[in-house]
Amino acid sequence: MSVVLDASAVLAFLQQEIGWERVHKSISGAKISSVNASEVLLKLYDAGMSENDALGVFAAMDCSVSVFSTHQANLCAKLRKQTRHLGLSLGDRACIALAIDAGSKVLTADKAWGRLELDVEIEVIR
Repeated sequence: MSVVLDASAVLAFLQQEIGWERVHKSISGAKISSVNASEVLLKLYDAGMSENDALGVFAAMDCSVSVFSTHQANLCAKLRKQTRHLGLSLGDRACIALAIDAGSKVLTADKAWGRLELDVEIEVIR
């Protein structure tokens, strides 16, 4: 089964935080939404990384960035009602929408996602 990475999982991998090894095993060939890629890039820029280095990080990870489609935007909007009680952000829902659209499971470091009851497999790495 293919894997979709949440920004929190990618950041855990890059910073070698708890659970990073699980992400490492799945990162090659994994997918990340362009919305979540933007979140990761923001964190890298905030940490002082140059644009070339930050984009190089994505190239080295060997995962594909999936464009946030109209279909995924619709799924993301529809997920709001089911995820509001846990405070999931637009980026969180974009990740889940990509996983649903791709028939993939999700890797996240966000423990709250473990309480979701959705028709998608969610693996919390911590």
